[in-house]
Amino acid sequence: MAAEEATIQSLRPGMTIRIHQKIKEEAKKGDKEGDKERIQIFQGIILALNGKTPVTKTVTVMKKSFGVMVEKIFPLASPMIAKIEVVKIAKVRHAKLYFLREYTKRLKETLVKK
Repeated sequence: MAAEEATIQSLRPGMTIRIHQKIKEEAKKGDKEGDKERIQIFQGIILALNGKTPVTKTVTVMKKSFGVMVEKIFPLASPMIAKIEVVKIAKVRHAKLYFLREYTKRLKETLVKK
């Protein structure tokens, strides 16, 4: 399945997304070049969407990394977010999926339309 770029309004809990985040690396003392910028990808399941206005909207994303569950909160209005891609969509009936922290089974998925 090809990943599809998402808008802020189309994000829903249960979606598996890829967030491309800009990371600024400071130059060391001996380096001739200035600060460098790279893109870091964080892929995980959306647990919750918070905030009412587009400026205050945040998304809580959880992923499993080396056997440890990692949660990260991203402000969607941040200039550090390059893009958001939807990888999978799962069928869920809750707005907050905090029960997935202890849940080991997979969610039922639906197809992503191209």
